[in-house]
Amino acid sequence: MTQYLFEPSKVYSVPVNGEAAEYPVGRIFCVGRNYVAHAAEMGVEPDREAPFYFTKSPLATLASGETLPYPPGTENFHYEMELVLAIGKPVFRVSADAAAGAIYAYGCALDMTRRDLQLKAREKQRPWDLGKDVEGSAVFAPLTKAGEVGEIGPQRIHLEVNGEVKQDAHLRDLIHSVTEVVADLSKYYHLMPGDLIMTGTPAGVGPVVAGDVITGGIDGLDPIELKIGPAE
Repeated sequence: MTQYLFEPSKVYSVPVNGEAAEYPVGRIFCVGRNYVAHAAEMGVEPDREAPFYFTKSPLATLASGETLPYPPGTENFHYEMELVLAIGKPVFRVSADAAAGAIYAYGCALDMTRRDLQLKAREKQRPWDLGKDVEGSAVFAPLTKAGEVGEIGPQRIHLEVNGEVKQDAHLRDLIHSVTEVVADLSKYYHLMPGDLIMTGTPAGVGPVVAGDVITGGIDGLDPIELKIGPAE
């Protein structure tokens, strides 16, 4: 039996509606600029040819309803409301037509971002890690199995800050569909159960401060909520 010098990191997980067991988080992939209007508000052209990605550590996982302290190193902390999908079986180099069979569940998610650090890195053509891979920045509501959701497209996706609507779109506005994303990502990785893919955010992103309450939803899925606490 392997011995470790210290206790390994805990397993992070997300509840699944109708299941006593939770979905353990292995990897978190995120799709960038997957809505035309959001790309425009970020001052860039949308990437129509293929999705592009960044990642978050599993340690970024946070449950809906929790309080997230305002993170260090930023003065411009942004919300991004997203649809997340959970992979349910191993796939590698899968076609878009077959990709749907690999999707186990869907859920509401927040990609919280140190925007000032992200933009500074972008200007210098450096990775986005300091802006995106933030402790507690991958917020997940309970997942709903894909068979209970139906076709992805007509659902409204929205976010509010202190009750005021900030983001409001539909999943049909995704540049790259959920199956296209799974198929493309599987060209580069052996996707497996435990992989979560955050599919991008609509226009309307903006800053929050300590004391703000973020709420959001996608039709047919459990809503999400996050409170921003004082900086530590």
